[in-house]
Order: sequence, then structure tokens, then C-alpha cells
Amino acid sequence: YVSAEESAAQIRLRAERLRGGALSIPVIAETDLQAVLATLERERPQVCVVDSVQTLHCAELSGAAGSVGQVREVAGEIARVAKALEIAVLLVGHVTKDGALAGPRVLEHLVDCVLQFEGERERTYRTVRATKNRFGSTNDAGVFEMHDHGLVEVLDASARFVGEATRAPGSVVLCAMEGSRPLLVEVQALVCTSELVPPRRVVSGLDRNRVALVLAVLGRHAGMGLGAADVFVNVVGGVRVEDPGADLAVALAVASAVKRTALASRGQGHPLACFGELGLTGELRNVAHADRRLAEAQKFGLVPVVEPGAQRTLREALESALPLHKG
Repeated sequence: YVSAEESAAQIRLRAERLRGGALSIPVIAETDLQAVLATLERERPQVCVVDSVQTLHCAELSGAAGSVGQVREVAGEIARVAKALEIAVLLVGHVTKDGALAGPRVLEHLVDCVLQFEGERERTYRTVRATKNRFGSTNDAGVFEMHDHGLVEVLDASARFVGEATRAPGSVVLCAMEGSRPLLVEVQALVCTSELVPPRRVVSGLDRNRVALVLAVLGRHAGMGLGAADVFVNVVGGVRVEDPGADLAVALAVASAVKRTALASRGQGHPLACFGELGLTGELRNVAHADRRLAEAQKFGLVPVVEPGAQRTLREALESALPLHKG
């Protein structure tokens, strides 16, 4: 484990807190690239973690650590040695405020796989997605939970999130897809009269622009003018959903919050489940892997599901989920 950001003593404190063989992993605290490469050639480990590529420095080049030239040279040299010695190297990199990998674009081309680790600081859940994978699929994602002793894989994330879901107004269960993996998460909305101009739109766990589109469709095709209201939308658990099938969940949650009426569900004590993409003309559009989404919902008794195969328009979905709604 190569640490260019923390001292060996600091790493030992964390290793003592973790379970397993964390204390048996060799550690070097070094910022000089040549010293790191010499260690790799001498020790020849099977796996090496470099934390981080932006903090290592090559003495042969000018410029501070983290500059474009330095990052390119550091990554290139580590990749060269790793391939020559057949060492699996994990390069830890920083990201920008927009979530993109910091540094030159060539950094992504030098590696075989790019994994993005996401999660809100105040929440315990983390997701890992592959944005590039030369030897496998990028359609898979992993869900983990942070404990005192480290990250633990959540084998059945849907059960965890559905168990915490409520049937209160403004709540709905989304049948989402994390790559090729179905995932049930709760989407909540709160709508209240605004005291600000313009009103607030606070979104957590979803694309803000996509939520704005859903609100516009609600106003045009469902008669729910929200121009003078604050709207808050949240994916419970700190999970981020990047799925166009979340449109219908946002629409139903917001409509339920506006009407102050819980969404209708035929299941005994179960919340309503849904998925579907909204078109600008108010139609419901099909999304990928509908069969997997339906099977996941059925496994937890969340049937029937409001989805494009059963309802063709937003108005039909609202009438099905909110019996008192008059299109």
C-alpha cells in the first residue's frame, strides 16, 4: 500500500480498527515516484494500491504534484512497471466537483478499468460503478455499507430499503436498475408554499435537471402548478440513481405530496412501487429490463406495479395511484 497522503503511523491506526489482515499489508509512505517504482521492482507484490496518483511526484519533470504533466508521467510509469512485472495496481484518483476524474484525459486511457466510488458523507451506503472496463461489463454496480470496521457488501439492498419504506404521503418505491442489477429504493417528496422568489428545488440522489423536467410535465399534463412552491425530492439511504425510469417515481411522489394523500397500494401494508420514463407530451415510455424490475418488486410483494406496460400516460398512472385524482 503506497500512501502519499498519510504517514505510516496514521495508516496503522486505521488498520487496527479494520478486521481481517489489514495489519499484515506492507505500507510505504512515499511521494517520490522513483522510490515507489524501486520498491515495486524489489518486492514484486501481486497487488499494489497507490493513494493517490495526484500526490506522487516525478523528480525528472518540473511542476508540482498533481499537475497535468506530473499525473501523466506518474500514471504512465506505474502502468509500465505494473505490466512488466505483472502487478495488479489500483490507482486512487481525485474527482472534480462535477464528479469527473481529475487530471488529464489520458489517465483514463492508461488504465484497464475505471471505478467510481459514490456516496453522501452523512449516509452509510456507498455504491461502486464501473465507467470503463476493458475485460468485463460496465453494467454492474455494487452497494456497500460503512461500518466501524470498514465497508461491508450489502447482498440484498432492496430488502434493506423496502423494509424502511413508509406509506406516508409523498413516498413511493422505485424499481430502479443499477447497471444490470435491479434495486428497490424509496423516493420521497415534500411540497410546501414558498417564501422565496424563485422557489427552491432541492434534489438529493437524482439528476436535478431531470426532476425539473418531471415538474414541468406535471404542471402541463396533470394541472399541478408548482411555480409558487418549494419542492424537495430525495432518494432515501443516500443512494444516487441515474435511471430514466425514475421519472414516474418522482412524479407520483410529488403528486402525493401535493394532494397530501398516500399512494394507493393493494398490498397489505406495502408501499406502492413504480417505474417508467416520462415523455414531454405526458406519455409513459418503456425502459430497459422491465421484466427484472417487475420480478424484484414481486419478490417483496409490491404488486401491482405502476409501469408503462399497465398505464400508457401520466394521467392514467395518477388515476391508478391516486384514486381521488381527477385528471
